[in-house]
Amino acid sequence: MSRYTASSHILRRAVLPLVALVALSACADKPPASNPEDLRAYEELNDPLEPWNRSMHQIDQGLDTVIFNPTIAVYQTIIPEPGRKGVTNVFRNFRSTITFANDILQGEVRRAVTTLGRFVINSTVGLFGLFDIAARMGLPYHSEDFGQTFAVWGMGEGPYLYLPILGPSGGRDLTGYAIDNLGIDAMAWVGRADNPFWWQIAYFGALATDTKSNAKPVLDELKASSVDHYAALRSAYRQNRAKEIRNGAPAPLPDFEDYDDEDGDGDLFSGLKPEPAEAQTAARTD
Repeated sequence: MSRYTASSHILRRAVLPLVALVALSACADKPPASNPEDLRAYEELNDPLEPWNRSMHQIDQGLDTVIFNPTIAVYQTIIPEPGRKGVTNVFRNFRSTITFANDILQGEVRRAVTTLGRFVINSTVGLFGLFDIAARMGLPYHSEDFGQTFAVWGMGEGPYLYLPILGPSGGRDLTGYAIDNLGIDAMAWVGRADNPFWWQIAYFGALATDTKSNAKPVLDELKASSVDHYAALRSAYRQNRAKEIRNGAPAPLPDFEDYDDEDGDGDLFSGLKPEPAEAQTAARTD
């Protein structure tokens, strides 16, 4: 066993139980059944670790301030926008194995053919993906990951999680992220093939910098326009994630059978209708 493997094993055994203990102690209290409105809101948020997650969010904001924002500033100064677009294209091309594998696992054969065609065209004519020639030929980019595959297979999202550097996630998506990046990403396998460990650190560091650089304008706008940045980010993540799982399809309409007909007259919207004028006058008189 190498020194790195041994130290990692010791670290996992020492740190992970502590993290689990802290996380459990940080659980937000679940409202009692006697308070149905608060209980419904609690279940909709699906954030039982909110105190812990908010702490992780603060740590992540600190890392952005100290590390990633200066790095992104240098990156955007040295490389102009067309060059940064090329870098993004290269990463997308490298990680086509993730999208292709999950296309197949989700039964999306046509999208898998598109992914394979994009990889062949962009790896050759597009100079290893530097130029997205395939998009100009009618093969648009799309992404899939194992978290989406789990969702298609019917797995629940699990509790909401926020992790430094990785950002918003959930039990399902975090598991899928690990499978994608440790098992399916071709570049991760290249990094483990007789290459020093710093190679993988450099690869994932460059990937994180490019990803955060692309997302920074939207995230900065969200932060500037929200009173509670953590809650706004949580909501935005969930909406975007649901859209990705649907492959961009419109959200399904609500099931009106779930609404109660309180007065039993068969009209679900009777409570929303304005009262007759005489009833309003009587109410004001009372």
